[in-house]
Amino acid sequence: MTPEASKEFGFAPDLDAPIPYLQRIRSYYQGLGYGAPYAWAHYAQVPFQPLNQTLSRARIGVITTAAPYQADRGDQRPGAPYNAAAKFYQVYSGDTATDPDLRITHVAIDRTHTRGDDLGAYFPLAALRRALAQGRIGAIAERYHGLPTNRSQRVTLEVDAPELLARCQADAIDAAILVPNCPICHQSVSLAARLLESHGIATVIMGCAKDIVEYVGVPRLMFSDFPLGNAAGRPHDPSSQDLTLELALRLLEAAPAARTTVQSPLRWSDSPEWKLDYSNIERLSPQDIEERRREFDLAKEQARQIRQAEGSRTEPEARPGA
Repeated sequence: MTPEASKEFGFAPDLDAPIPYLQRIRSYYQGLGYGAPYAWAHYAQVPFQPLNQTLSRARIGVITTAAPYQADRGDQRPGAPYNAAAKFYQVYSGDTATDPDLRITHVAIDRTHTRGDDLGAYFPLAALRRALAQGRIGAIAERYHGLPTNRSQRVTLEVDAPELLARCQADAIDAAILVPNCPICHQSVSLAARLLESHGIATVIMGCAKDIVEYVGVPRLMFSDFPLGNAAGRPHDPSSQDLTLELALRLLEAAPAARTTVQSPLRWSDSPEWKLDYSNIERLSPQDIEERRREFDLAKEQARQIRQAEGSRTEPEARPGA
């Protein structure tokens, strides 16, 4: 098809498709000189738990990969550079009756396009409260939970996900909404969702990295074709956040089987050019590559020291950054 014909028929540009994060990240870290690519989790079989309660009576839990703000852990302002010190390495819980101060400066979000200054764009608690007030859901669990962004699949599967499951079971939730931010976050919540489903808790992931989640294999994905860090809707746009949540709730109600993906009709911008920026080795100069490598090695060492000090279980995996 020629460009003229594409324009005549109103076709979208070739790049106006979901970012291929698996390939993009593989090329990026190989371009930085890290050699063998990271091996992502991948399953052929996917557990599936239908919602065991009508949604208007269901208790909904929220799981996030955002980190609680820690004043002594460096710069965590919206748009701040990657901050390994702000990461967390164990499952944590918070009170949904309050407005938490959660940040995403510790993860490999899209820092070129993600503002990070509106909690509602990556943590749908306010939207859930509005849904509750309208009678759309029965209750919000008294606690939300934070799932660590761990490159070690073994630690996620053997430590973090079972701990998350125990807390969700204690909360007696009927369904969980899991909201990742960075690429590894998408893998972590996918692994956790699989475990929750296999123990009778219906799940839906609200995510922006479609290929990663579908590659792992999950029951339900509410996909927004937005920059990483905006899986719950556009920042400072409650109507966008409410629509994104509503689509996720409908998916909980009506998904006919595992591996059901629904894509939001919302667009980030009129131009898809933003999709060319994230971890695109072809857009970096040799000097940029050298600086990125230096920054990543420094962040890895900083994270290693923190894990060691906190006694957190982990395994030394070099890629990708998270």
